[in-house]
Amino acid sequence: MEKPQISIIAPLYNETESFPHLVTRLSKLMDSLSLSIEVVLVDDGSRDNTATLMRQLALLDRRYHCVFLSRNHGHQLALTAGLAAARGTEAVFVIDGDLQDPPELLPDFYKLYQEGYDVVYAVRRKRKENFVKRTGYYLFYRLLKSISYVEIPLDSGDFSLISRRVVDVMNQMPEESRFLRGMRTWVGFKQTGFEYERSERIAGESKYSFKQLFNLAYNGIFNFSEFPIKFMTRAGGTAIGIALVYFIIVIVKKLLFGGVIQGFTALLFVIILFSGVQLISLGIIGEYVLRIFFQSKGRPLYIIKEKIVEGKVEQPQNQTTAKPQN
Repeated sequence: MEKPQISIIAPLYNETESFPHLVTRLSKLMDSLSLSIEVVLVDDGSRDNTATLMRQLALLDRRYHCVFLSRNHGHQLALTAGLAAARGTEAVFVIDGDLQDPPELLPDFYKLYQEGYDVVYAVRRKRKENFVKRTGYYLFYRLLKSISYVEIPLDSGDFSLISRRVVDVMNQMPEESRFLRGMRTWVGFKQTGFEYERSERIAGESKYSFKQLFNLAYNGIFNFSEFPIKFMTRAGGTAIGIALVYFIIVIVKKLLFGGVIQGFTALLFVIILFSGVQLISLGIIGEYVLRIFFQSKGRPLYIIKEKIVEGKVEQPQNQTTAKPQN
């Protein structure tokens, strides 16, 4: 079989309920287009029946290829495995397995690709999440945009169409704490946004906990911004400035009024101020050291347990480097 023009990547984790809907819509999409398309489904260590359904589908329909990870590595690394496995000669279309990213938008994205854009990223016009999540997303994207050294688009997730040459560059980037939408922007080339209204989950519940969302936000901030490390210098300078002002007030009080500010409260204020600055600084340094520590180990980003390509089961090759594995 010749290599397809487009690869559709969908990471899955415990998506038994939504899986039939995903397959129905993807199959209908492929049947309606003249493009040569493959679908790369990545099982991120599911604990339900998702892997079994994937295996049955891939053995029956050669358009579906499966990558089975050895355990739950997380959404970003599952997408990384999909990007490494994608064979599309023109572009890769990244969607979520819960169908919040409608695959039917592929023709619209592909039209922009044909106009010369290497990356067509989706911009969420309206979200269906609860108020707390919507507010958190809104504030995070605007904070990241204001402090990042690359122009990361507002309200843009992983849902995108990425050209082959951009995918090849991203596959060569070995960082362990991955923030793919930032990496996609960092690569450069000609990029544009496409507005859409994000749908509700077709079935099941979101697999992204608040802890995982915070980790993703941390990766975005610490990987694509110099602000945290510069914040320590600014915080230290501010603390010293406050201390100097306080010291001058004490001197003036002593020289002009013959008294010195006394009491436990003033001492407690100074101790809390400087201790807080020091602890925040240590925490920020710790975030960088932790990333250096994990990166320096040189472990594979993920472990592939099994692959099914064109209806044939394949065992993974030797996985010994920190770079994405094919």
